[in-house]
Amino acid sequence: MGLKFTSLGSGSEGNALVVEVSSVATRTRLMMDCGFGLAETELRLARAGLAAKDLDAIVVTHEHSDHIGGVARFARKHSIPVWMTHGTAKVLRENSIPTALMNFVDPHAVFSVGDISVTPYFVPHDAYEPVQYVFSDGAKRLGVLTDTGALTAHIEATLSGCDALVLECNHDLEMLMTGPYPASLKRRVSGKFGHLDNLTAASLLAKIDCSKLKHIIAAHLSKRNNSPELARGALAAALASSTDWIGIAEQETGFAWREA
Repeated sequence: MGLKFTSLGSGSEGNALVVEVSSVATRTRLMMDCGFGLAETELRLARAGLAAKDLDAIVVTHEHSDHIGGVARFARKHSIPVWMTHGTAKVLRENSIPTALMNFVDPHAVFSVGDISVTPYFVPHDAYEPVQYVFSDGAKRLGVLTDTGALTAHIEATLSGCDALVLECNHDLEMLMTGPYPASLKRRVSGKFGHLDNLTAASLLAKIDCSKLKHIIAAHLSKRNNSPELARGALAAALASSTDWIGIAEQETGFAWREA
């Protein structure tokens, strides 16, 4: 088996991540979230060397438009099964995803899509029933953590020992607090149900087992309240590594395929 992954884009304007597990005889691919329009998603998939027909499933983290905005239309057009929690499904327009394509995620239970093992886990965020995911081929583990306002013991335990991490570095706290956002939005973004700042994201790395970590990518960066240099610097300091080793999931281009 082998596990690899690529981002189609990450940030407040849209998010999508593709995970692939392959062997000599089989290949499974799924997309985590789809916050882009139909044509844009197809264009970004093509840039990654893929087409909609290459996807076996879509798994959804929560109902905010930058994560779920393109899911229903893309799934309907291409007849792709979708997995999400009951809480996320509750806020969708009725029948926006056909019953035959809808599958429900139990946040306490591992499930499989082909050869990909999918472990959902709860995160604190201002959504109905938000989850994030760890993906595995049975040997390697890719952990994804974005859209959470705080770290929890459960998050730390779930992400410990991963081979690759895509980790939210949404904002630099000083930039956010001295920036132009209204006070209410600053409180939301920086609150315990908002988004991780660089230093809080970096603090996770001191609390988990990073001995297997081959890739770490900063994701969901705010264009206004952060910079790639600040995100890289925070994570590199926590790992005592070079900033060149820290990847960035860009809004426009995501990041290229990586193998765990």
